[in-house]
Amino acid sequence: MENAEPKKSKATVRKRADAIKAFRCKNLIAVIEDPVDIKNIGTVIRNANALGVEKVYIVDPRGSLPDDWQEMRERKSLSKTSVSAVKWTFVKRFDTADACLDHLEKQGFVSVVTSPHVKGKTNVFLHEGDYTKHAKLAVWFGNEKRGITDSAVERSEMCVAVPMFGMIESLNLGTSSGIVLYEVTKQRREYQSTYRRSRSKGKRSKPLPTVMPREDHED
Repeated sequence: MENAEPKKSKATVRKRADAIKAFRCKNLIAVIEDPVDIKNIGTVIRNANALGVEKVYIVDPRGSLPDDWQEMRERKSLSKTSVSAVKWTFVKRFDTADACLDHLEKQGFVSVVTSPHVKGKTNVFLHEGDYTKHAKLAVWFGNEKRGITDSAVERSEMCVAVPMFGMIESLNLGTSSGIVLYEVTKQRREYQSTYRRSRSKGKRSKPLPTVMPREDHED
């Protein structure tokens, strides 16, 4: 059983917020499509927050979550399963995948989906993908049983798969989101360390750090 996160003073919270600011991945959104288990939602939010993802979008056709972000943050079932990460993460829900995609595309985001090989699409293994070429990127994770919907696949730029070498050929939502977001955030952090928000603005005169100093990590 996971322990609850200890309560922090306002000064400690502010210090931590200042320390991680340069390491957040700007314009990176994790999208969970039609999740069934509240525990999986909490786990993905926790992974996203810990790895520096800017926002989490949830496609929730059953209406299991509130529309209001503040109300969502205060929901105990979600706060507990995310170990309070929902309190520090911007989370937005949508009724359908198409509504979410419409919103993302209107804001200039390009989507990639985590999915096995799909005929007619660009398919890459996780380590083969370049997750820095688009300034705004949304990474989609599908339903625990059915995976990504056809609509999300059709409107995505590519399908990303985690290579597997055992008898088991699938991962649960919490595990796959952690693995995929680790690679995506690592690449984008390294990129934004060297370049400004777009290649047209050129290299930084002094690269930003990509790893926090050891003293800034909590015990």
